[in-house]
Amino acid sequence: MSEALTGLKRSCMCANVSEAMIGQEVTVMGWVQRRRDLGQLIFIALRDKTGLVQIAIDENTAEKELFAKAETVRSEYVLAVRGEVAARTEGNINPNMKTGKIEIIAKELRILSDSETTPFQIEDNITVKDDLRLKYRYLDLRRPSQLNNLVLRHKVVQVMRNFLDQENFLEIETPILGKSTPEGARDYLVPSRVHPGNFYGLPQSPQLYKQLLMVSGMDRYYQIAKCFRDEDLRADRQPEFTQVDMELSFVDIEDIMDINERMMQKVFKDLMNVDIQLPLPRMTYAEAMERFGSDKPDVRFGMELKNISDVVAGTEFVVFKSALENGGSVRAINAKGCGSFPRKKIDSLVEFVKTYRAKGLAWIVVNEDGTLKSQIAKFFTPEKLQEIVDAMEGQPGDLILICADQDKVVFDSLGALRLELSRMLELTRPDDFAFLWITEFPMLEWDEEENRYVAVHHPFTAPMDEGWWDIFSRALLYGAIAIGVPYIISGMYFTIIDKNNTIRVMNYENVVTDEADAPKTTGAKKKITLFDNSGTLKLSLSPENLYYIESDDNYIKVWYTDTKGELKQYMLRCRLKTVEESFKGSGLVRCNRKYIVNIKKVAMLRKESEGYVLDLGNEAIPPLPVTKTYTDTVLSHFTDESPLLEVLED
Repeated sequence: MSEALTGLKRSCMCANVSEAMIGQEVTVMGWVQRRRDLGQLIFIALRDKTGLVQIAIDENTAEKELFAKAETVRSEYVLAVRGEVAARTEGNINPNMKTGKIEIIAKELRILSDSETTPFQIEDNITVKDDLRLKYRYLDLRRPSQLNNLVLRHKVVQVMRNFLDQENFLEIETPILGKSTPEGARDYLVPSRVHPGNFYGLPQSPQLYKQLLMVSGMDRYYQIAKCFRDEDLRADRQPEFTQVDMELSFVDIEDIMDINERMMQKVFKDLMNVDIQLPLPRMTYAEAMERFGSDKPDVRFGMELKNISDVVAGTEFVVFKSALENGGSVRAINAKGCGSFPRKKIDSLVEFVKTYRAKGLAWIVVNEDGTLKSQIAKFFTPEKLQEIVDAMEGQPGDLILICADQDKVVFDSLGALRLELSRMLELTRPDDFAFLWITEFPMLEWDEEENRYVAVHHPFTAPMDEGWWDIFSRALLYGAIAIGVPYIISGMYFTIIDKNNTIRVMNYENVVTDEADAPKTTGAKKKITLFDNSGTLKLSLSPENLYYIESDDNYIKVWYTDTKGELKQYMLRCRLKTVEESFKGSGLVRCNRKYIVNIKKVAMLRKESEGYVLDLGNEAIPPLPVTKTYTDTVLSHFTDESPLLEVLED
């Protein structure tokens, strides 16, 4: 029979009872973790959200009613206990408990609520089916690990709120009920009572509202936002979730990354005492897929994907041949030291990749004596098998795992397989952290199941600053843009023209950086000229009009000013390395892997915390960073005699 709480008031949380309180009277309340009956002595471990404290009831000193009541107590009963804090005897000290050196000698005990036998034990490290845990969620949340998750989440949010407040963000709540708008998933719809036949859409994100706030001049907004997405359940996808939603005005990508990096640095330092080194490394989406088969790669271990399509091209093995003929690829991973796996275990890996739509998995074992064993050996000469192993840098004891199919299938299969092998081999630890940014996502991709284009990333993501060819080529590559027939036709036309007129020569012979080198012919002018394979002149300009040249995959962008002084861009199919070789000794200098700069257009060389930057004196051109590799080369152009620049030390 439950008793009333009247007259009792909790004075202390269970785990906060300490040695400093010995001799004091306290009142604690909570749930019974366990009860030990030693005949004349009963011990009760009482639990609340802070932890455990031991309650002691001695038959020789306690009232008979109190002791009799203690005998009826079972696990998960809710108790209120008033008593005196006492030190445990030396033999009864529990070093594994925060309160292991003290106990409470009960003077009063009330059973606030009794309990039936629970369907599972309320403790960690138990095996319980997820559906049973969710059915009795209120019991599951009593377990320390689950409680700690909620506590950690609370603390993370608090640190983020404090950080963003210091960064001059405003926390603003946005509406939940709004107009359904296309985003990355299906909306949950809520029927309207006052407008029959009409529906509200629950927000997939506060996208429109936060953009309205920016237009309103709020400048910096954030919200711990609840979002809803009607999509199939996955380990990383839920119908509703909470996100830290942010929006900023008058910033660029570097500003966004900087704020988020520093916020994560503070969260991990304050809550886990983990130091995160900034800036975080960056990797493009294309590189992540090529190396790891995933846009969220685990870079804490190797086992990277390698494209061996060129190695196996021309073979008659139908699996590889068919994949290549259909526009796919053949890629592999080297599972170091896994050559000793029994055949049954290798077969389980084959079945594993089939869940990712792969048709199978070829494998090659490199025996300890250097010989090779493979289920596809009969389709290849020993020399070709060895060539594959060499391409994968195989050593005795290694297991080469090969997948052939369309790129998406190969990436998904091998990307998941390397994570599975990591779990099997215990290559990582939960307390190891390796952060990085994945950049340059394609906007859309073709979903074969839904037979339509779907967003790869957030559809409101700002597009990259690219020319028409970049947009069109990426559209072809990723199936990213649906455009009208006239634009398709014109795009195909210019594609053909560009293909036939691939730049053959970049002629910089007329570029003169020193007046002494100028042609003696009267009226001679310095020119940069670019020709195609047919000898057709594509671009000719004076060096003083050229600012810099930017690499973009297999293309370059030439940034220059026209006769009206307006900044223009010209795109050519060419690698930056070719340009660099042609510019040797010309005054056009490589400053990092992405840029070649015209030294004479530099207005200022500036030393910052992360290195030198080049200011070209044009508001439309951002400062160009100088990486360590090219620092000495760049600095060699700025001597004490040079009147061109002033070198500043921040």
